[in-house]
Amino acid sequence: MRVFLAGATGAVGRLLVPELVAAGHQVTGLIRRPEAASGLRSQGADSVLADVYDASAVAAAVAAAAPDVVMHQLTDLANQNYAGNMEIRRTGTRNLVDAAAAAGVRKVIAQSIAWAYAPTDDVPATPAATAPGPAPASAPATTTTTPAPAPATEQDPLDLRAEGARRQTVAAVGALEDIVAEAPEWVVLRYGLFYGPGTWYAKGGLMDDAVRAGKVVPNADVTSFLHIEDAATAAVQALEWPTGPVNIVDDEPAAGTAWVPTFARSVGAPEPEPVDSERTPWARGADNHYARKHLKWTPRYPSWRDGFVA
Repeated sequence: MRVFLAGATGAVGRLLVPELVAAGHQVTGLIRRPEAASGLRSQGADSVLADVYDASAVAAAVAAAAPDVVMHQLTDLANQNYAGNMEIRRTGTRNLVDAAAAAGVRKVIAQSIAWAYAPTDDVPATPAATAPGPAPASAPATTTTTPAPAPATEQDPLDLRAEGARRQTVAAVGALEDIVAEAPEWVVLRYGLFYGPGTWYAKGGLMDDAVRAGKVVPNADVTSFLHIEDAATAAVQALEWPTGPVNIVDDEPAAGTAWVPTFARSVGAPEPEPVDSERTPWARGADNHYARKHLKWTPRYPSWRDGFVA
């Protein structure tokens, strides 16, 4: 299969390219800097130089590559550039999907996030009759003493009525997903919070510094994590998946009171003191039952407990 990969040199892309090549796919990576070409070439991939914000250049690049699939793994978070990341989700996605349509590409796969879901009542999870695939399992237990919230399934709505900065983030995510859904076939990978090499959650990363500075509070908010290697593996498998959104998260949504001390120990930082607080309603994690049981995706790191240490 011929794959046009936008974001080939990012945190996911660096691991994804060799996996795609090893699986027998022909990869063309979209790059912004000429010097990135040699790295892709060493991984067995071709490259094309274009700015994702230049619609005509992207269209020409996709047409020249003549791919079977366009894959969007672009982000702009190297310097905590949240505005830039939202712009890539809107304009970058628009240009890629338009280019795919013009070139007759039927399938588009794109990176999204699993923490843009709307809040729900703080009750144990129950099977969702309308969820894709088999009914989701109950949320794994955490170390908190309060009941575990129901993790989000793919059928839950996005939090489009959120306020403040979250509203802007979710709106950009919604725009990305709506644009991708214009393709005849599409998969939106709703990734959990990345950790591992090249991410913020790694030794020497942004969150290592933050936890040492006392800026990471062990509270009741629930997060779903994902090792960066598992993000790449899911993207390869998504080439064969049916149309729709898929939660790509590990098996254990966790409250900050559980994961923050473990993360601190894994990077050799002092463990912050937990705080007694109410959970933010939308901070409930996500359910991976559909990906695991229906699509047969198996994470190498089923829990952040082992993944942080590894």
